[in-house]
Amino acid sequence: MGAGVEAVLIPFVTGFAIGGSLIVAIGAQNAFVLRQGIKREHVFAVALFCALSDAVLIALGVAGLGFLIEKVPGLITAVTIFGIVFLLAYGVMAARRALAPGAMAVGQGAPLTLKAALSACAAFTFLNPHVWLDTVILVGSLAAGYAGQERWAYGFGAASASFLWFFGLGYGARVLTPLFAKPMAWRILDAMIACIMGMIALKLGLWMMRG
Repeated sequence: MGAGVEAVLIPFVTGFAIGGSLIVAIGAQNAFVLRQGIKREHVFAVALFCALSDAVLIALGVAGLGFLIEKVPGLITAVTIFGIVFLLAYGVMAARRALAPGAMAVGQGAPLTLKAALSACAAFTFLNPHVWLDTVILVGSLAAGYAGQERWAYGFGAASASFLWFFGLGYGARVLTPLFAKPMAWRILDAMIACIMGMIALKLGLWMMRG
């Protein structure tokens, strides 16, 4: 029994560590979850959507979809183009909020409907090729070293890291609420978000041209 538990625990911890190391990097998805957490707006739904999306992509990677994606480069190219357009558009909106001092207040910006928030989550997740590369291809390819229940324990560990991170980020952001009672804090946050979106879009564009 002990050996069986250890056989599953080791790949779970490995998957958790790999998934955690990939997800904590500052990106469009994390920036959006952070902003929604500070606004206390659809936090549970946003965190759950992002975590479940990662879990689905990781499961596809563990199941072997990564090999198919690698053989269809046009798919990644199409996702990249749509992702760049979306990131630039969202970055422009964030920049406009940062440059509009009259619109600054606690919970700054017009509240998003649940549908709009989840639509943004979907775009940040599925229109970002790096999300596919990290979850489906990278995490999936590393699963090749395991078989049977160990393989899925590894995938479950990687997915668990996403759940812990997104819920921790969404609800942990509430600690920053007193700081964001000041309009200037919202301007700085939106300026940072605009820069993040622009940098990721630029990075994706350069990556696509090199490809």
